[in-house]
Amino acid sequence: MISFEDFKKLDLRVAKIIFAERVENSEKLLKLKVDCGDKNEAGESVPHQIIAGIAQFYEPENLIDKEIVIVANLEPRTIVGLESQGMLLAVNCDGNEPILLIPEKPVPPGTIIR
Repeated sequence: MISFEDFKKLDLRVAKIIFAERVENSEKLLKLKVDCGDKNEAGESVPHQIIAGIAQFYEPENLIDKEIVIVANLEPRTIVGLESQGMLLAVNCDGNEPILLIPEKPVPPGTIIR
């Protein structure tokens, strides 16, 4: 078990997928760019890159503009030479196809999940 204090350290947010493509030489990975509400000094959106093992179940073009739930504050990790700056959340029932967690209604990118 984790403490409530540890749970509060997770930065769970709604993110909108703005770009998706297959990772070259990989059957399982997709490279996603997501708007998770971060802005630069000029007020422009700064997307996060997420490398996700969902390519066998989702076509990249069908993910564009989808809202998903991500963990935004994971330490970046390099996967097949690409930096992943977060993790998407999905349900995997009985070892079958992963099902992305999505908000029931439209939500602005960056909305914090509590």
